[in-house]
Amino acid sequence: MSTDADLPPEDDVSSPKSGDYTASRIQRLEGIEAIRLRPARYIGDTAQRGLHHLIYEVVDNSIDEAMAGYCRNISVRINLDGSITIGDDGRGIPVDEHPTEKISALELVLTKENTGGKFDHESYKVSGGLHGVGVTCVNALSEWLEVEVRRDGHVYTQEYAQGVPTTPVTTVGKASNTGTKVTFKPDGTIFPDTKFRFETVENRLRELAFLNSRIRIKLSDERDKREVEFHFTGGLAEFVKHLNRTETILHPDIFYAKKELDRVQVEVAVQYNEGFSESVYCYVNNINTIEGGTHLSGFRAAVTRAINNYGKKEDFFKEVTPVGDDFREGLTAVLSLRVPDPQFEGQTKTKLGNSEVEGIVATVVHEALTNFLEENPVTAKRIVQKALLAAEARESARKARELTRRKGAMGAGGLPGKLRDCRRHEVEGSELFLVEGDSAGGSADSGRDSEFQAILPLRGKILNVEKARLDKVLANEEIRNIFGALGILPGEEDISKRRYGRIVLMTDADVDGSHIRTLLLTFLYRQLPKLISEGHVYVAQPPLFRVRQRKQSRYVQTEEAMRRELLSLGLEDTELRRADGAVFQAERLAHLANTLMTMEDPILALERRGLSLRGLVKRRHPETGLLPVFHVLCGAEEHWFTTKEQMDSFLQTAQAERGEEFELADDEQADTNGKAAQLLRVSELHEVRTLNKMVPELRGLGVDLEALLPGEAADGADRVPAFVLHRGDSEALLDDLRDLLPAIRKLGERGLTITRFKGLGEMDGEELWETTMNPSQRTLLQVRMEDVHKAEEMFRILMGDQVEPRREFIETHALDVRNLDV
Repeated sequence: MSTDADLPPEDDVSSPKSGDYTASRIQRLEGIEAIRLRPARYIGDTAQRGLHHLIYEVVDNSIDEAMAGYCRNISVRINLDGSITIGDDGRGIPVDEHPTEKISALELVLTKENTGGKFDHESYKVSGGLHGVGVTCVNALSEWLEVEVRRDGHVYTQEYAQGVPTTPVTTVGKASNTGTKVTFKPDGTIFPDTKFRFETVENRLRELAFLNSRIRIKLSDERDKREVEFHFTGGLAEFVKHLNRTETILHPDIFYAKKELDRVQVEVAVQYNEGFSESVYCYVNNINTIEGGTHLSGFRAAVTRAINNYGKKEDFFKEVTPVGDDFREGLTAVLSLRVPDPQFEGQTKTKLGNSEVEGIVATVVHEALTNFLEENPVTAKRIVQKALLAAEARESARKARELTRRKGAMGAGGLPGKLRDCRRHEVEGSELFLVEGDSAGGSADSGRDSEFQAILPLRGKILNVEKARLDKVLANEEIRNIFGALGILPGEEDISKRRYGRIVLMTDADVDGSHIRTLLLTFLYRQLPKLISEGHVYVAQPPLFRVRQRKQSRYVQTEEAMRRELLSLGLEDTELRRADGAVFQAERLAHLANTLMTMEDPILALERRGLSLRGLVKRRHPETGLLPVFHVLCGAEEHWFTTKEQMDSFLQTAQAERGEEFELADDEQADTNGKAAQLLRVSELHEVRTLNKMVPELRGLGVDLEALLPGEAADGADRVPAFVLHRGDSEALLDDLRDLLPAIRKLGERGLTITRFKGLGEMDGEELWETTMNPSQRTLLQVRMEDVHKAEEMFRILMGDQVEPRREFIETHALDVRNLDV
């Protein structure tokens, strides 16, 4: 985003002239290069949503194999080095030479856009992957990618780096099964954060297992040894039951229908609960269409018409007639379609546009739901009565809204009395801080910039709107004050009339503060969702540390920033002396420290595998000094190789001597029938790739990998420290360089008093401004609705009536809690 200050003045003589804009300035980007330059066009963004979209693109290919009837098992594994491995037992991507492109079909689909087997309806009648860029995009946005294909009795492999092949398609051995396995690591130059979240992947895979009842999906995480498996024979009905586990259900029987009409297969499951919100999950060819589309319109129209007709027929609507929203209060539904030629908006496929689908869904759902209501009169009566209660509450809420509007939101001049307004009247650039408590509100008032920052203190905890209808919501004074300050009423579609550009939640960092923040987010999500979906809601992020040095205090935002700062402070006037007399100081020492920081996590990952760095160093390549990446077991024989070329050469020689190909063991293959002695097992240590990148860096500094290993003293002799860290009169003895970073950080702490900062209540107005409100220094977290359905489920769990799901959630995530202040 640019502002006027970013643009050159109109009379700036140094500005580019039109003569500089010639044909030579026009660039044409294709394939991998275009994807890497504009990744958001293909995966939405490069934040967490886009990162996880890489997994879904590969998994969707396996699901398409399953829908075609060729795949029953899918596995997803998050590896220790942060890479991901996705495998299936489908047919395997073809590897033979393409007749016109003259390269392997495997390489073609991984490197060329608009290639695949889903453009006709021969290989796949329906599929989620339609544009032919999915796996190509994953390859392009990966630091490296490896693919293994099992088909035609053989195992084929190929490797890529940033979308470009680094090896040819190679035959490794023979296989008795079929399938495809893709392993990739997201490119850190594209994605700011490359860490996959187990829960995010888990939610998507669970959905896919519900939608495809024949498939078994296994998810594992080597980082913390978590593992789950999904297989739901009940399909959509079981999905709806799972979604309603956080609610008190209105009726035990679940409406389910499945029918194909005009080549479109419609499957739907519905159950009402006693809550007040509508939750409809829509899928087309297993793609979660979070923005709805024509299928959702058809479904809603059918539900309204079927229940309305039933209510009129049974003479339920005597005093009030419900409308569409009333019929959907408390509704939980899953709608899944199989469409041969779906029209999606963009590669991320969030909205369906096929006009003919609306009528098909409306016809199927209306017919089936009408029959269900007729055959289940007790359930039908409960649904209709709930709609009547919703209609009555809607009328009460309308009257409350009118009263609120007439009274000017309970304040003089139309504004709440507690609001400390700002002087700026324009929406853009103005901010409203919702502050926990009058005391913190007073500090924020004295510390703010009153030109563009407004303060609304909130007393106590607002109403939990998850458990209340709108008429009761509007009866709550604190909520009326918020509506009054914002200048818009609940459910407002047009939020352009709001009074502030940003709404910032500012609460303490203790348990009560977290609870109040959750209540506020629940309120905004339920009553003013547009504020969140359009990116106007933020959470103030106070710093994590207060650092005192002499009489000066300052704040550090995060743990990582604190570690970096201590390292920087510890490097000042510090030198490292090696036993042979070599000295590291200034830039050379800083370069060494940064290199060791890069190596920290991969070494820890190796140790968690049960491999020692010392053992790998002993097996390094004698000429290059690189560590072995491949571990090969030929029966009981063990071999280590630094490159794939070395491994392939060895296997070709071994197989020639043997007279036949090795059978390559699958990841899940156990020793059945005593075949282990004949199986070939290949393990790749992905984290060694990072370490090997650092070997030249260390060599350039005059350091060998052995410097990271503790020395071994002779019998009866004292161990001589390999390094000594000096600063002034102090020194630290180091057995190896892995002790260097902690020692430097310890030096950085000298003269500092570091305390964890607990919240807003500890700061006066000036400190609040410096740390939390000053736009040039503060950190605001934008509240984003990346996954509407996950948000819906989370609010139900945390704020709903059912205690057991909430207890389950707390027990599951108890060990993830950090900085808990009770």
